[in-house]
Amino acid sequence: MPTVAQRVDISDVDDPRVDDFRDLSRADRRPDRPGGRGLVIAEGVVVVERLIASRYPVRALFGVQRRIEELAEAAAGLNVPAYVADADVMARVVGFHLNRGVLAVADRAPVVDPADLVQRSQRLAVLEGIGDHENLGALFRNAAALGVDGVLLSAGCSDPLYRRSVRVSMGHVLRVPFAHLESWPEDLKLLRDEGVRIAALTPRAEATPLRDAGLDEGRVAVLLGSEGPGLTDEAIEAADVAVRIPMAEGVDSLNVATAGAVTFHALSGI
Repeated sequence: MPTVAQRVDISDVDDPRVDDFRDLSRADRRPDRPGGRGLVIAEGVVVVERLIASRYPVRALFGVQRRIEELAEAAAGLNVPAYVADADVMARVVGFHLNRGVLAVADRAPVVDPADLVQRSQRLAVLEGIGDHENLGALFRNAAALGVDGVLLSAGCSDPLYRRSVRVSMGHVLRVPFAHLESWPEDLKLLRDEGVRIAALTPRAEATPLRDAGLDEGRVAVLLGSEGPGLTDEAIEAADVAVRIPMAEGVDSLNVATAGAVTFHALSGI
C-alpha cells in the first residue's frame, strides 16, 4: 500500500498545526460558516476521496491511523500534511467524537459564472430558498446520481459547502457545479435566453402531471422551492410550465429532496 508522503503525528491537543480542524462543534469557530475562513470540510473516507478528486485545493488531512492508511492511495499525490492522532486526541481537537475517523479541509475554488453554467448544461436544478443544509446536500446527491448537469441557487439558499451539506451529499456537492443567481427571479432570463425550458415544481392541482410534462425532451431546468412554503408565486409565474407529482389520496407533498429525485429521474429519461 502507498504511504502518505507527509504524515505528521499529533499528540498535543493544542498543536497549532491542526487549528483548521479545531472546535468544529462551536458555531462561532467553524471555518466553513459565513464569516469564517471559507474552508471546505469533508468527513469520512469516501467523502475525503471525493474532495481529493475535486477542484477544491486540499490543505490537510486529519484522522486516526487506520483511516489515513485507507486514504494512502488517493492522497499519494497530494503535497499536503496528513495529521495522525488517536481517537481521543482527535475528538478533543475537533470537539466531538468523529465516527468516520478522518477529516480533510480545502480552500474554496473560484466561483462559477451562472451564464457559463447554463450555456454548457442540458439539465439543471434551480433552487429557491432551500435553507436546510441536509435537504441541500440530498438534492446535490440526487442531482449527481440522476444526471443533472448543474445547480443554480437563489440568494435565499444556504451554502452548499457547509460541512453538513457536504456530508449529506456524500461529497457530490464537490462534483456537481453550482452557481449563484443574484437577482431573483429576474436572472431566470439567463435560462430563457439560452432556450432552456423552465419547469416549476408545485403541488397545485392545476399544474401539469409530471408524466405529461415532457421533461425528458430538450434542455430543461427544474425549479424547486423550500420545504413547507414551496416556490413563491413569482417563481412559478416566471416558469414556462408548472408541474406536479401525482400522489396518493391524503398526501399533498414530498420532502423537497425526494421530489427533486423523482423529477430528476423524469428528466434523465432512464
